[in-house]
Amino acid sequence: MSLLNETIESIIPVDKEAAAQARARLEQLTMPYWALGRLLDLAEQLAGITGTTHPNVDKRIVLVMAGDHGVVKEGVSAFPQEVTVQMVLNFLKGGAGINALARTARADLAVMDVGVAGEIPDVVVDSPEVIRFYSKKIARGTANMAIGPAMTMEQAVQSIEAGISITIGLNDYDVFGTGEMGIGNTTPSSAIVSLITGEPPEKVTGRGTGICDETLDLKIKVIAKSIAVNRPDPTDAMDVLMKIGGFEIGAIAGVILGAASLRKPVIIDGLISTAGALIAYGLSPLTADYMIAGHRSMEQGHKAALAHLKKEPLLDLDFRLGEGTGAALAMTLVEAAVRVMIEMATFSEAAVSTAD
Repeated sequence: MSLLNETIESIIPVDKEAAAQARARLEQLTMPYWALGRLLDLAEQLAGITGTTHPNVDKRIVLVMAGDHGVVKEGVSAFPQEVTVQMVLNFLKGGAGINALARTARADLAVMDVGVAGEIPDVVVDSPEVIRFYSKKIARGTANMAIGPAMTMEQAVQSIEAGISITIGLNDYDVFGTGEMGIGNTTPSSAIVSLITGEPPEKVTGRGTGICDETLDLKIKVIAKSIAVNRPDPTDAMDVLMKIGGFEIGAIAGVILGAASLRKPVIIDGLISTAGALIAYGLSPLTADYMIAGHRSMEQGHKAALAHLKKEPLLDLDFRLGEGTGAALAMTLVEAAVRVMIEMATFSEAAVSTAD
């Protein structure tokens, strides 16, 4: 049995009894009923995921998957492709946005080259939160999806299994977050969102790296053309990934599948991560209950993707950076939810009178 199939078969429903026990306690905490709102919803979800009302969330990690895209040849990005290599080096040296926010969230960081077009030179990791750089390069970027499939089916499976393997290998962590890097990756992500949600490309395609109106119009046309040329089956997640996806998108789907198989929460970042979440959900609908939407990005397709997954984001701060920044920041809310559930007293424990 392949790692992918084995992982999918090992995913089980969340623990409804533990979630019910959490709700019973949360309803009795010393405050008006459900006064901390969605923070309490999050605590209840965490109990269901982990099977306990005292989940550990201290050990956290954001997994940043890097890959390039052949579709950049169509002129859909404001930045050249070599920026992908440069930004991976920036992650390893500690100078990117995700490094700063990972440190803020007391989270570790791991970076994987799953399909960068250039070579990552040997460098000394020079940032305390970066625990490891993984080289799992499948190819030097995907093929141009505007003229044919982005990858082979074998490569699609490889990309997902790369994400699964890194996650399973880090099973001592309590909370996972997804991140990515890849110039041009909002184009395949928007294509995936359009296809799976049924929304037209113009409704789910944003400016990515900050493209002008003319380039945005071109990007929308490239996405529509890619879908028309490849005719992916929206009900077949592997077909979607193979034809209009990306290696890092597949790896993110693998991280989500791996975390669900471990019964660990996985915080989803922005548009690209949520495109990976759509692929994971297509392969195993049970994964949705293990996902936490970290934030809502400014990319307009992100809202449609979250709605399809029935996920309400924890934060809405006009982020559009990616890298896992929204997932890292949301980790602080995960800790807060657990602290409320564990550390707040109930009315009876505190000898406080309840409401009439």
